Parts: sequence; C-alpha cells; structure tokens
Amino acid sequence: MARRTKVYEGKAKILYEGPEPGTYVQYFKDDATAFNAEKRDVIEGKGVLNNRLSEFFMTGLNEIGVPTHFIRRINMREQLIRAVEIIPLEVVVRNIAAGSISKRLGIEEGTPLPRPIVEFYYKNDALGDPLVSEEHILAFGWATHQDLDDMVALALRVNDFLSGIMMGVGIKLVDFKIEIGRIYDGDFQRLIVADEISPDSCRLWDAKTGQKLDKDVFRRDLGNLSEAYTEVARRLGVMPGNATPITKPKLMN
Repeated sequence: MARRTKVYEGKAKILYEGPEPGTYVQYFKDDATAFNAEKRDVIEGKGVLNNRLSEFFMTGLNEIGVPTHFIRRINMREQLIRAVEIIPLEVVVRNIAAGSISKRLGIEEGTPLPRPIVEFYYKNDALGDPLVSEEHILAFGWATHQDLDDMVALALRVNDFLSGIMMGVGIKLVDFKIEIGRIYDGDFQRLIVADEISPDSCRLWDAKTGQKLDKDVFRRDLGNLSEAYTEVARRLGVMPGNATPITKPKLMN
C-alpha cells in the first residue's frame, strides 16, 4: 500500500488524504468505545461490518436524493468520501425513548415518542458532547437559521428512510445520530450527510423481542457486539466478504 497522509483519527475511524483534491479515504477501525471513551475494546471485524453497512445506507440515501459524502467503497475497510466542512454538531433523531432522554426526562425506556424529536449536541469530547439549544447554536455561530432548517429537514428524511428499511427487516429504529457538513460550489453552499450511519450511531431493537442490535450491547455488557452487528447486516443482505454489489435499498410504504 502506498504511504498515505493521515488527516484525522477519531474513536472509530481514520481519515487519510484522498487520491483526488476534495476527497478523503475513510478507514473503519475495530475499536469500540463508550461513555466518552472511558470504556474501550477492540472487536474483531467491527470496522468491516460498519464500512459495509454505512455504504448500504449512504448509497440508498444518495439514490433517493438525500445528498451524502459517500462516493464509493474502496475495500472491506475503506471508502472514498467527499471532503466537507463539518458543522460542529451531532444531530440526533429519536423515535422511542432510550438512553439520555429517558434519564433526563424520566421517560421509561421503550416509550414511543409522539413524534420524532430532533436534538443537537455540541461536538466536543472534552465536554462530553453536551446537549445544546438552537439559541446556543445561533449565538455561537455554529450554524445559521437556514442551516438549522436544512439540518432538521435532512435528519427527518434520513429518519423516514432508515425507519422504512429497518421495519422491512423486523428492526425498530429507536434513534440515530448523524453529522452534517457543508460543501461549496462557488458561492453556493449545500448541506450533506457525512461521517457514517451504522449500528455504532443508531439504536436498533428487534421488533418482536426487543433484543438490542447496536452499541448498547457493548455499553451495557449484553453479549457479543460483533454478533449483533452481523445480525443487522444479515437481515439487510449486507454480508462482509461478498464481492457482489450491495443490493439497492428500497423505501418501504
């Protein structure tokens, strides 16, 4: 492999300079972290599964007109992506109460929410990615009013797509996190979905049994994380080691 320049390394991924200007190579690691990296482990094959699953979801979003940074998968652990200016916010969409919203508001975990709730968290590991309001976002210049409207619209479209896909394979989409970035065409700005979409960034429960098929398996010591992610990939027809193109995802009614 040719020597490459590392641009950034996070908890679960590494970014390298891409082969063309305006691109990166995104490498998926096997590292698993929780509680702001206080809990760590290496789960063999996790990066391969997340690469394939993120490809599946990003490809599907691109095909229905939701723009993403994904260009193509390079190999089992890497994908070529567009370089974007990441907005320093995590956008969380919640369909069912779980995790921090249950603790903050005293809502029993598993309670369906009356409508999808969109939350914003400031991306800052040192502060533990705190929940912030739109007033904070506007006051500190992290995004504009128009950006916020566009981010909410993007997040809800992603929610509709993922919910339909998951429902079709017997999985409830409890909540998920995305990151959004800016790309520019001259003076024109466009917002697109970036980072990844995988069981690392979603809560996924079996629709019949409630079995957790996401990173909560690792957070709460509920079993084998690799087996949980493999089950999601199996249901979606996204199995590592398969050299054929990933099946085009379809929206469910």
